[in-house]
Amino acid sequence: MMRDLGKFLVIVGVITTVGGLLMWGGLVPKWLGRLPGDIRIERGHSAFYFPIVTCIIVSILLSLLLSIFRR
Repeated sequence: MMRDLGKFLVIVGVITTVGGLLMWGGLVPKWLGRLPGDIRIERGHSAFYFPIVTCIIVSILLSLLLSIFRR
C-alpha cells in the first residue's frame, strides 16, 4: 500500500514539474487565464486577478483525467 502511494506521489510530481516547465516556457495557450468570467481589476499601479472560470475548467479536466486513470 505504501509502495503504491509513493508511486502515485512521484507521478504527480513529474506531471506537476512538466506542467510548470511548459507554463514557464510560454507553451500554454493564450486563451488560458483570459476566459469570460475570469475576474480582473486593474486600478492605477495595482492589479487583482482571479481566473475563476479557468480554475473550474482545469478542475473538470483533471477530474476526468483522474477518473480515466483510476479505471
